[in-house]
Amino acid sequence: MNFAWMAWTWPTAIFFITIFALIAAMGVWEYFRPGGDPRVGILRFETTRGDRLFISLLGSSFINLAWLGLVDTNLWWSLALSVAYAILVFRYV
Repeated sequence: MNFAWMAWTWPTAIFFITIFALIAAMGVWEYFRPGGDPRVGILRFETTRGDRLFISLLGSSFINLAWLGLVDTNLWWSLALSVAYAILVFRYV
């Protein structure tokens, strides 16, 4: 099959490899420490590690899309903002 129409570039490949690696790491973490470490955070409902990963990935995608649409500077700043957001989600949500 010819996948040239998908415009696979190295940044795109790294993006999907990173998401796959995060999900795989969460699976390994869940295998060794089952239960998902549920807790009630700032949102006032119970979340597990997987929930917090999903919230951080979803929020990071919105941060990057907003950055692309509103700001005309380097995307490394949006990556830094996304990492900070993910750290805050895992800490407080």
